[in-house]
Amino acid sequence: MTFTETLWQDIRPIYQAILEHGFVEELTDGSLATPTFQYYIQQDALYLADFSRALSQLAARSVDPDDMLQFTDFARNAILVERALHETYFSLYKIAPETAKMPACFAYTNYLLATTSLQPLAVGAAVVLPCFWIYREVGKVIYQRAVPENPYRAWIDTYAGDAFDQSVTAMLNLTNRLAAQASPTEQAAMREAFRVSSRLEWYFWNDAYTQNRWLV
Repeated sequence: MTFTETLWQDIRPIYQAILEHGFVEELTDGSLATPTFQYYIQQDALYLADFSRALSQLAARSVDPDDMLQFTDFARNAILVERALHETYFSLYKIAPETAKMPACFAYTNYLLATTSLQPLAVGAAVVLPCFWIYREVGKVIYQRAVPENPYRAWIDTYAGDAFDQSVTAMLNLTNRLAAQASPTEQAAMREAFRVSSRLEWYFWNDAYTQNRWLV
């Protein structure tokens, strides 16, 4: 079993909770309320900008030139997806841009940025991995189950596509290689970072589903 496979074993209950969440179930059958999806996309655009920054931090801290290039490519792709949200989905789904991060997005992005700047490179790789891996797995499930006339088909196709699948595989390989070079203490920190980010993935969807906002 690879190191990343042990990570996945740790978060199987979290992944199952995500699949059973009302947001994912309603996105799959096309019944998700439009304001709920709009909230989600607004926050996702803000998330991706900081996700790209986190990946850029990993690129800057990499010693191996190949790792530097790989993290740089990931950061660039995250920005390209963020632009696609603005240029395609914002128009397609009549979504207005948002500038304020709501609680889950705020917590998640700050955790990513803090971890990728302060923790060892391997831990930083583990903290960004759930956004790659969980989205691929959830995207595949939704793609297989979604009705053909699903109003959110354009979004679904993005995360079930070959290009995203290849990026996730590359990130898994990179994380496994960094884990092999890491100390037992760093590997334990990697497991914790992966677990916390996976929890925050659930909260990100839950915030959209409940339209969660700051108290004041």
